Amino acid sequence: MTDTHTLIENRPPSVATLFLERVAATPDIEAYRYPVPAASGEGPDDWKTITWAQAAERVLATAAGLIAFGVNPEERVALASSTRVEWVLADLGVLCSGAATTTVYPSTNAEETAYILADSGSRVLIAEDAGQLAKVRERRADLPDLAHVIVIEEADAQPAEEDPDGWVLSLADLEKRGAAYLQEHPDCVTEQVAALRADQLATLIYTSGTTGRPKGVRLTHDCWSYMARAIQSTGMVAEEDVQYLWLPLAHVFGKVLTAGQVAVGHVIAVDGRVDKIIENLPVVQPTYMAAVPRIFEKVYNGVAAKAREGGGAKYKIFQWAAGVAREYAKVSQDNFRRTGSASVPFALGAKHKVADTLVYGKLREAFGGRLRAAVSGSAALAPEIGYFFAGAGIHILEGYGLTESSAASFVNPGEAYRTGTVGKPLPGTEVRIAEDGEILLRGPGIMEGYHGLPEKTAEVLESDGWFHTGDIGELSDDGYLRITDRKKDLIKTSGGKYIAPAEVEGQFKAVCPFVSNVLVHGANRNFCTALIALDEPTIMGWAKDHGLEGRSYAEVVASEQVRELVDGYVERVNEGLQRWQQIRKFRLLPRDLDIEHGEVTPSLKVKRPVVERTFKDLLDDMYAGSVEA
Repeated sequence: MTDTHTLIENRPPSVATLFLERVAATPDIEAYRYPVPAASGEGPDDWKTITWAQAAERVLATAAGLIAFGVNPEERVALASSTRVEWVLADLGVLCSGAATTTVYPSTNAEETAYILADSGSRVLIAEDAGQLAKVRERRADLPDLAHVIVIEEADAQPAEEDPDGWVLSLADLEKRGAAYLQEHPDCVTEQVAALRADQLATLIYTSGTTGRPKGVRLTHDCWSYMARAIQSTGMVAEEDVQYLWLPLAHVFGKVLTAGQVAVGHVIAVDGRVDKIIENLPVVQPTYMAAVPRIFEKVYNGVAAKAREGGGAKYKIFQWAAGVAREYAKVSQDNFRRTGSASVPFALGAKHKVADTLVYGKLREAFGGRLRAAVSGSAALAPEIGYFFAGAGIHILEGYGLTESSAASFVNPGEAYRTGTVGKPLPGTEVRIAEDGEILLRGPGIMEGYHGLPEKTAEVLESDGWFHTGDIGELSDDGYLRITDRKKDLIKTSGGKYIAPAEVEGQFKAVCPFVSNVLVHGANRNFCTALIALDEPTIMGWAKDHGLEGRSYAEVVASEQVRELVDGYVERVNEGLQRWQQIRKFRLLPRDLDIEHGEVTPSLKVKRPVVERTFKDLLDDMYAGSVEA
């Protein structure tokens, strides 16, 4: 096997090159799996497969179609679609054409979509359906550079009377045009790929800003080529793996997984429908998947709720098993760190075996029964939730990175993973901790800068390549990184005490099985408060058993019974906190935080300033009458 250094140092200039190499090496091996809904609209989906050679046929046709349209190297082709196999193939087509992909979340409204397309100078938009087409049609006057809209759903590729000739066509039509162009110019794509330079722009990803307009992060071909080889070098994923990919591909976390797959050559099952995850897992039976903490929290809360519904005895068994799982994970990880062996005392091992039969086995079956590892990123996973899954045999390897660092800067190493840390840097990535605790990164994955914003770039990127992440962290003696908080999210109370809200929020999520989202507030205040949103299915199940059946979600969370229920969990968390960290007051939100109201990002990360603005009246009410310093 090629050593890590050679693999990374000898990387090609682009993932497009890696893709052509992959197709040549394993043309008949399965590359992608994707669902086709039943014709009746009911019943299970039919899953289809595409080999690397079949994928290449579509990718090269898309690339040739773009070249035929006169799209030049580094010119932008935007992609506005949910996660589906066509997104992956279209993105590879853009890369192979020499152009650069601008990613757009399908949930982005018409105004912001138009801003991103205009700011990026995108010449072509690949839109998922009629809804995405309508957004740009509405704003066409603001988009003079947008020459074509390619619609993935063929039935939705209907030109309107006011559209210029050839402005709207289907992806299938683009591929046909590209195939015809390849007949006349058989080497046009391979020549374009061969001419690619590592420093050319490959992707523009717009960060979902909490204030002001989003910034376009410029990632070069070398960023993705490095990421692909670095992921391959870790050995975490093998060619025989099946990865389940549901993450938004407009987000850097989803995008980096597609680069890693091209290098490794494993199968990806692609389906971005979040509401289908639980249904898909037993069908796909993944060996490897990536997710955000909210998914693991939902699974944990769901399992706890199901146990509670089974009666007092069943719930006590679950609570006992959850405690055993956490103890088992902590002891085994500690022993592995000290001795290299994950052994546990006989008595604990015996308890774990019983708990495995009663609880953990069913949990693993819910994940498809073959899951070897899951990677968690985008936000912090509450350690107690991580320990629970680790002890139950679902190994969650936390990682860390940002859009500006091409997503994967740190990841926990296989067997040696440590819950509560984000692991070690990927080979080729440097890290240092600044005097104020900020994490600085340097390496091939770091962005070129913010598109058209040299002043903003200079604020975070030093001339010698060190990138200021804005996150606070600590490095262990043997190189494991622990993130303590966002630099800008650290709370300083009016009494001068610093608090990391994410730490308190994580502890609350670990003890309260009803919580969906929680935001701890207290900057420049003399005590901490919390805004708490409850998970609707879980709390409605509890309400049904406690005399609140027939009431709406808003009525249930406004009830005194539920307030007392949550108050008990707040008290439990406070017992383990310093006085100044404790949640003195809380309010239950009348609805959950969501993407539609702009309170969470598409990767389910809470936007603190937006939430604090939206629920300012609740925050003000909690501090009414208190004396501020």
